[in-house]
Amino acid sequence: MPFYESTFIVRQDVASQQVEALAATLTQLVQDNGGTVVKTEHWGLKSLAYRVKKNRKGHYVMFGLDAPAAAVKEMERNLGINEDVLRYMTVRVAEMDANPTVMMQAKQGKDDRRRDDRFRDDRYREGGYRARDRGAEGADVVEVVPPGDVV
Repeated sequence: MPFYESTFIVRQDVASQQVEALAATLTQLVQDNGGTVVKTEHWGLKSLAYRVKKNRKGHYVMFGLDAPAAAVKEMERNLGINEDVLRYMTVRVAEMDANPTVMMQAKQGKDDRRRDDRFRDDRYREGGYRARDRGAEGADVVEVVPPGDVV
């Protein structure tokens, strides 16, 4: 059977649980028509490049399908009928990649970042700030030093 990747966008005012329920319904629909959903990725609520049906944001969901064309057509028909779905697009691919998509890798990269990145010493030196020493009660004492001056 051929491989497909299908991405659809759901309105922003729909709850995440409803988006997951819609994805489960579509998965069951594809399975009933003789196909399988190889992977499902919920990309979350993202801003749209332009307004679509008076919406500025939408929940993105991507399916990796191994299904006959009839199953894909039936899924697209149901996506077109559903009022919560803003847009959908299905493309045929030569082979299914088992790795996460770039969108999921970027999402994981944001989670791995440290929250206190802006307090690193090298950023203070580059930006003209230099951490001196600890104050009386353990508070940091920061002195503004123009770039290029040596303290």
